[in-house]
Amino acid sequence: MAKEIHLNAFDMNCVGHIQQGMWTHPRDQSSRYNELRYWTDYAKKLEAGLFDGIFFADVVGVYDVYGASPDASLRGAVQVPVNDPTLLIPAMAAVTNHLSFGVTCNLTYEQPFLFARRMSTLDHLTGGRIGWNIVTGYLDSAARAIGIDHQLAHDDRYDLADEYMSLVYKLWEGSWDDDALIRDAARGVYADPAKVRAIHHRGAQYRVDAMHLCEPSPQRTPVLYQAGSSPRGVKFAATHAECVFVNGQKKDGVKEIVDGIRARAVGYGRDADDVKVFMGASLVIGRTDAEARDKLEDYRRYVNSEAALAHAAASMGIDFARYDIDEPINTQNSQAITSNVTAMTRAAGPQWTRRKLLEQMVLGSRQTPWVGSAESIAEQMIGWSEETGISGFNLSRTVVPECFDDVTQLLVPILQERGAYKTAYRDGTYREKLFGHARLPESHTAAQYRNGGSAGQR
Repeated sequence: MAKEIHLNAFDMNCVGHIQQGMWTHPRDQSSRYNELRYWTDYAKKLEAGLFDGIFFADVVGVYDVYGASPDASLRGAVQVPVNDPTLLIPAMAAVTNHLSFGVTCNLTYEQPFLFARRMSTLDHLTGGRIGWNIVTGYLDSAARAIGIDHQLAHDDRYDLADEYMSLVYKLWEGSWDDDALIRDAARGVYADPAKVRAIHHRGAQYRVDAMHLCEPSPQRTPVLYQAGSSPRGVKFAATHAECVFVNGQKKDGVKEIVDGIRARAVGYGRDADDVKVFMGASLVIGRTDAEARDKLEDYRRYVNSEAALAHAAASMGIDFARYDIDEPINTQNSQAITSNVTAMTRAAGPQWTRRKLLEQMVLGSRQTPWVGSAESIAEQMIGWSEETGISGFNLSRTVVPECFDDVTQLLVPILQERGAYKTAYRDGTYREKLFGHARLPESHTAAQYRNGGSAGQR
């Protein structure tokens, strides 16, 4: 029997997410992103398909690298306008029982004390169905928005992130003991002060002297996602992440990343099974291969190549507008998402050009879609899962809602027949559904802060 495949919908609280131009398709509803009903209906559809969760991307800057201007992004709705994804989650949780929520929050621009409270609040309101995608950012426009001339260098951002994580772990795991809550109405005692402690943190970037304001939530620490696969990102993921998001590329490249992250995690005293890896994928599914190909050709008529280049330019830190169509592109010294540059080089070769990049953008992104019948897509998914060691897929939207309706109605039954997909949700929190336990294991670095351990001076 094939191992179980996990599925997340991959989306963003905006019009144009990954596949640039699809919002102009007459059946696409993503321009309703600012309607709450759109998101609650969306959540119910995903739960009907037994999706593990919805994974929300986010940015706090504008894509202005292409042509040194935001104009192409504004014209093409390239992740702008974009709303706060965290505000959607309680409403989506209220109309579902099992669907979980991974949300991207940029720690570089989030005050850790207040952020820890927000995540605990979401964990309470969802009944333990919240996850955090840890990002350090890659847009200079985001840095300028808060008064900094430019972002920190790539590896320096991870150094800051390591300290940030130690601080929020202290708040989530170490400030309140498990038995701190009394809730004795007769005596008028809600919590035992002797079992609630202040955190005293002195670090290079942060100083905090305060108790966590929230009582322990179902998971305490949210399920931890991370998407870095650069050498520094792998070290961070092996230390902190429970779920790692990787870009789709060749199987050997994905397997190398998966094996490397898990080996590093074991080296840090964790179990290899403590880390699940999700690969990004875009699916165009039909009842037959021919139907899927026809659907792809229909979708391709709405691709916006300029918008796709604007997105790629920002994520790689390279202004493609400066290059002629066949001029080799200089990829040195990028301070954006360096793993994206590596993945593109693997796909297009060491001397890639705008033409080669555009050839990769079948549906307005660098993510080449899988196109075929539900049976053929199911076989591909199972093959990738078995040959690379990935645990599941983050499925980018194309034309919504039909792209996820196709997964639910066509693909999921085939995966279930193959024994590769659940037939019902497990009970419990997000972490329990994925890993079988509600709390981070003792092998995780956060465990050192429990019961006041290491919770005093840094």
